[in-house]
Amino acid sequence: MSMRRESFLAHVQERGEYEAIEEADRVARVVLALLGAHLVGRVRAELAARLPETYALILLNPLQAAEPLSPERFVRATAAWIDGATETTALWDIGAVLSTAAAAAGDVLTREVLLQLPPGYDLLFGHPQPT
Repeated sequence: MSMRRESFLAHVQERGEYEAIEEADRVARVVLALLGAHLVGRVRAELAARLPETYALILLNPLQAAEPLSPERFVRATAAWIDGATETTALWDIGAVLSTAAAAAGDVLTREVLLQLPPGYDLLFGHPQPT
């Protein structure tokens, strides 16, 4: 069952401490578009199925990536796509969106997502893995 758009955005807005819901929407679109370029197959489809339709479509039709981005490069890419963002604010934005996506996905699917990503994304999702 997918999360409703209003609920998803409310969680992103709360976690990101954004004043306007539009800001939460803007960062969610960028982060999920970049994330979608790194996920494939059933895992991407299952994550999309748990997101509101608007964001599911963004995840399923991602920006194209030539290679998987390290967490550091993911942060830099996010900062480049969000007007006025710095790497510090992009890290905050990523955490707000990915922790909300992880909550919608649940622990099992979140672990499967993390298996498709380079090491270090667990921290971006707010799910630190034991080393």
